[in-house]
Amino acid sequence: MKRIYVWTLPTRLFHWLFVLLILGAWIASLEDRWLSSHAAIGSALGVLLVFRVVWGIIGPKYSRFSDFNLRPDAVKEYLLTLFNPSKHYAGHNPAASYVMIAMLSTVALAIITGILAYGIQENRGLLAFMHTGLFADMDWFGEIHEFFVNLLWVLIAAHVMGVLSDRVLHQSDRTLNSMIDGHKNVDGENAVLTGPQKIVALIGIGGTIALLIYTLSVPNNPLIAGYNQKIDYEKANPAFVNECGSCHTLYPPTLLPQASWRKLMGDLSNHFGDDASLDPADHASILAYLLAHSAESSTQEMSVKMMQSLQNRDMIAITQTPFWKRTHKNIPVTVFKNDTVKSRANCKACHSDVEQGIIEDTSIKPI
Repeated sequence: MKRIYVWTLPTRLFHWLFVLLILGAWIASLEDRWLSSHAAIGSALGVLLVFRVVWGIIGPKYSRFSDFNLRPDAVKEYLLTLFNPSKHYAGHNPAASYVMIAMLSTVALAIITGILAYGIQENRGLLAFMHTGLFADMDWFGEIHEFFVNLLWVLIAAHVMGVLSDRVLHQSDRTLNSMIDGHKNVDGENAVLTGPQKIVALIGIGGTIALLIYTLSVPNNPLIAGYNQKIDYEKANPAFVNECGSCHTLYPPTLLPQASWRKLMGDLSNHFGDDASLDPADHASILAYLLAHSAESSTQEMSVKMMQSLQNRDMIAITQTPFWKRTHKNIPVTVFKNDTVKSRANCKACHSDVEQGIIEDTSIKPI
């Protein structure tokens, strides 16, 4: 066996940037308030993936898709001779070739469905124009996105297991080390970069990094910007602000359905233990406003999911609804006892935009 140059610098940079972006996207998905960062990283990952597809067509030897051995008989032979290999591969072995194709395809589908879910469910990003027409199916797009993300983790596990087994069984090949220095101990010819390939690599890798910096540093850029409109309730209905907002959080009418608002406004003399009775004029004005702008009239995620969770029940305590309990179940009790929060009903302690008619994941304040 001789030492040859297999993985050129652009291929190695793609590999490790691919790893970092997937890891970053996963970390950013752990907190709702990091949703914009998750979308920004996903956008950069999409550009990097496009580069890898182009690289797989015009790149150097071993990095091209044409160098991937996808013959079923080759996979069978590789697996049967795993402990006593009859052949050593300079590039991807047959099993790794299938896993790499599957990973790239799955990442592509995860990105596409992620952009769809981001636009349809959150009314944000490039596909926000689809929100109004498809908002009722928002869960469906989100679930498909999660399916491909989970599939990706399975493929990543298979890839890591393959690399580790190769490290143990075929240590002399230097497969793992080759992703750092580019060299393997196998028979074959050296990979060589041409001038045009270097330009393509510079555009692909550099463009990915530039887009990542741009999307993370410019909050309202077209790739991650939100289009839910804030509401000035003082102008829309002064009585609603003066009578309701003076005692507690000004809950958006879009948070509850009409049946709930009718029930709540029908018994203000016993309003959660207090007498919140209004004069007839204010009562009529506020009730009409609440009914006209109830959850039924909204396409926002909070309204749709609240309606789905209530299933025609006329609950009036927002913190007792299945939707609220489900979305807050992982928050420690100590948070609600915090001096800043004090009560589960104090939504504005965490949701800085709730009194403007929207509840954006990205506007959640850490306590």
